Amino acid sequence: MNNVRFFCLLILLPCSLCMAQPRKYANGVEPTAGSWQPWVIPSVQAVMPAPPPAKKASQSELAAVLALQQQLDSAAWAEIHYWNAGPAAYRWQRIADNLWDSTQYWARTYAYMNVAIYDATLAAWQAKYTYARSRPFEASDKISSLVAVPLSPSYPCEHAVTAGAAATVLAYLFPAKADSLLLLAKKAGQSRVAAGLQYPSDVEAGFALGVQVAEQVIERAKQDGFDKPWPGKLPLGRDYYSGKPIKKDLPNLKTWALSTASQFRSPPPPAFEKDMEEMKAYTPDLPARHRAFRWEFSWPWGEVVDQKVLEYNLSNNAPRAALVYALISISDYDNQVAHWDSKYTYFRARPDQYDTTFVPLFTTPPSPSYPAGHATLAYCRAEVLSYLFPYDRQLFFEMAKEATHSRFEGGVHYPSDNVAGETLGRQVGAQIVRWAREKTPALVFK
Repeated sequence: MNNVRFFCLLILLPCSLCMAQPRKYANGVEPTAGSWQPWVIPSVQAVMPAPPPAKKASQSELAAVLALQQQLDSAAWAEIHYWNAGPAAYRWQRIADNLWDSTQYWARTYAYMNVAIYDATLAAWQAKYTYARSRPFEASDKISSLVAVPLSPSYPCEHAVTAGAAATVLAYLFPAKADSLLLLAKKAGQSRVAAGLQYPSDVEAGFALGVQVAEQVIERAKQDGFDKPWPGKLPLGRDYYSGKPIKKDLPNLKTWALSTASQFRSPPPPAFEKDMEEMKAYTPDLPARHRAFRWEFSWPWGEVVDQKVLEYNLSNNAPRAALVYALISISDYDNQVAHWDSKYTYFRARPDQYDTTFVPLFTTPPSPSYPAGHATLAYCRAEVLSYLFPYDRQLFFEMAKEATHSRFEGGVHYPSDNVAGETLGRQVGAQIVRWAREKTPALVFK
């Protein structure tokens, strides 16, 4: 029994020492993130928050934190744990998932939201390590830290920064949801105060910073060509797509890493005969049907990003997690612009349009066939994810291969559509990585 007690003391002693000693923030999470280059705001100094309140004002804030903790109920505990899951940006990815509608392009939504989060997080980190404010539970032994403590200074609150940036961008894109989004943002910040990790002024300054950065990102969105009408028209004939096409104005959008929408435009597609012979000669077995339906009706790419953020221990690394989500979102945006540029250059008929006797496994998507969108996105994501999470390169390219071939298995793309999509996706992905290295040259992913 004495040995057990001694062993327990050995475990608890380091924890008690950590609580008793001042935190050394120089060894905290990403202390140099404030020096990383933002992607929209001119500099982090341009949006630098004012210093945190002086000691006397901070003391009165401690009383407010303590009062909040003394009134915690089950609903408040649920909010604490909900917003504490993953990095600060994680919950906002899922919130954005639920906002999809026909008024916005999904890749554009995520790009602007996540770039705003990224730039705002860099500015927050500059302020954190400039002011080095300790956390409430460190200033009062009456206040408890109710969740794991981030290894970074308190001011401003990164969850409030993220919430302000995300909610402001999403409210601009989905104005009917503005009130609900701002309420969620308020809950995110309040949860960190209740958890004993932030002062109320950390949250106020963080939210204001997020809003300020988001407003600059929104200005870019207003000038990206989204509202510019499509100038073209559909050609007529058996070789050409027929129907009401979607996303035909996507090539109008201002790109991030690509110089133009047509920078890597696919070459003209081949003749139909050989492709159509392969399509009609193939009969998908049960595993093939499973793959086809999986990639048509689910989104494994989003799941794998969240999984790798967890596996690479980025849950408590807000700057690097924000970079992951932002870079993936930009890659989706640019590859969408690029592959729709090629689609609406060639207007290639889908297999069941060229040969009306051919029946795919499910309804053909309402857009031209060449190049394949799934292939373009899959190989672009594989390139970018391999840069961000290099130990899982094989997994990402296996996913890309399966996603691409599933479109042939489902009967909605010719083999040459997939070949062209893979080539385009790899080219766009490689350009995104080059762009990222120029923007953040000091970052090394291990």
